[in-house]
Amino acid sequence: MKRKTIKNSVEILGIGLHKGEEIKLTLRPSENNDERGIIFKRIDVSDKNNVIKVDYRNLFDLERGTNIRNEDDVKVHTIEHFLSSLSITGVTDILVEILGNELPILDGSSAGFVEKLLEAGIVELNEEIEPAVITEPVIFSDEKAGKYVMALPYDGFKISYTIDFNHSFLKSQYYELEVNLENYMENIAKCRTFAFDYEIDFLKKNNLALGGSLENAVVVGAEGPLNPEGLRYPDEFVRHKILDIIGDLYVLGTPIKAHIIAIRAGHYVNSRLTEMIAKKYL
Repeated sequence: MKRKTIKNSVEILGIGLHKGEEIKLTLRPSENNDERGIIFKRIDVSDKNNVIKVDYRNLFDLERGTNIRNEDDVKVHTIEHFLSSLSITGVTDILVEILGNELPILDGSSAGFVEKLLEAGIVELNEEIEPAVITEPVIFSDEKAGKYVMALPYDGFKISYTIDFNHSFLKSQYYELEVNLENYMENIAKCRTFAFDYEIDFLKKNNLALGGSLENAVVVGAEGPLNPEGLRYPDEFVRHKILDIIGDLYVLGTPIKAHIIAIRAGHYVNSRLTEMIAKKYL
């Protein structure tokens, strides 16, 4: 399997979900061996090391998103939707120059990121990359919280996901996907992040979701979505969780061959599975 990067540089502009600031991304091809992997460069930071590599050891604060930092505590927040788009397009090596400290939320899905990557073009590099091939079950459970995630041997990449909320509208949903670009674009890419209406005040009081709106998230009220257009799929919520876990697993920086089973998982639980896989297989 060959490493891949993009052919041409492209720009992405948008609002950050949590800080509500204008963000500018410039996606650049990885042009030499010193730049292998997924690398962020905070071009608004000049007095510290402004380069942060995607690596499970650089993860922090996984309550509301997937965030990374370097040894100088320079941070990039909310990278999961972008990583999901890199995973599905097969990009293993890219330089992301970012003006700001979080990824733009766009419409709350990964569709815009995938479109930009495909617009840039995907090219193979000369070097090979070894996928993470799961040969024995890898399991992480948080039994107290009722959260479970596991990777089982499988000749391909499949995800089976269950969500279960104690909510008047959103209860249990299940979805299973054989992960490839066609299935992802048809069933996953457009699925948006979501929050419950009662969470919004708490988030904003804690300086989170300042850029959130009905244009970039599904807000769930007692009787259903508050978004005027409704849902893009009846089970958009669990499909978005699959979008997220694909991105969280791509912190590995390499494709994975496994059947992933997730029950009420989230970014922290996903990160623990990623760490276990990295230590065992990479």
